[in-house]
Amino acid sequence: MNFPRLPDWTIYGAVVLALVIASIGRRERADAPAPPPPVPGEEGVPLGPASPFDPAVVVEMNDKPQPSSGTAFSIADRGVWVTARHVVEGCPAVAIVVAEGRGVATRVSIDMAGDAAVLTSDGGAPALPILPQAEASNLRRGARAFHPGYPQGKAGEVTSRLLGRENLVVRGRGARTEPVLVWAEVGRTNTLKGTLSGLSGAPALDAAGRVVGVTVAEAPRRGRIYTTTPETLLAAMEAARQPASTFAPGEAVNTENYGRVADALRRDLRVAQVVCLA
Repeated sequence: MNFPRLPDWTIYGAVVLALVIASIGRRERADAPAPPPPVPGEEGVPLGPASPFDPAVVVEMNDKPQPSSGTAFSIADRGVWVTARHVVEGCPAVAIVVAEGRGVATRVSIDMAGDAAVLTSDGGAPALPILPQAEASNLRRGARAFHPGYPQGKAGEVTSRLLGRENLVVRGRGARTEPVLVWAEVGRTNTLKGTLSGLSGAPALDAAGRVVGVTVAEAPRRGRIYTTTPETLLAAMEAARQPASTFAPGEAVNTENYGRVADALRRDLRVAQVVCLA
């Protein structure tokens, strides 16, 4: 029995193919594994440390202080308060409002590195607890904050969710660059419309009622709120030689009760209105 004779080109082709397969099989491969998927910007992702490469937001400050009002909160019942630096910087007289038409004079200690200031007065109110330094690094994206205070000079409050970090670039009076936390506004007092001016200096409270930072700015069109970092707040208190309250009681806060909690804080003067009398 005779098999048909294959064309020469098929034989040569088979030989070449075998040589190619053999050479590929013997070639060294040192491929790296596929990179991990990118970390999503979702709730629960660790915030990470501050960086000079974080996005920046620019704020212009007037060179001369103007009569204004903001919010302050108590950190010691002997008469120690914290507010935003820009609310009181350069003011010849600063007072904590304790009743309609009545105020208590304060002495001001400015934090030159951040937007926080410590006020001291004769007599005070129960302190709010401060987030401990050891827990400052545990902040996660999506964490909720509550901002009780005096927006537009009236009692009101806002709730927000943590987006990340940015660098606050201040131009004009008190020029500096400092890291801040960025929050997305997700709720507010029903009757509160428009700007949050006057909320500056308000505490940003976590779900346990502890102060995470000081409310310092807003971007109304973007629906963003900016607060100091926990480190900035603690540094301002240390510079003023006013230690954080370790045993101050806090109340759990959530989206169902934050209006009532804010009312109680203002009623007890743990959160109070502060005025700059220029």
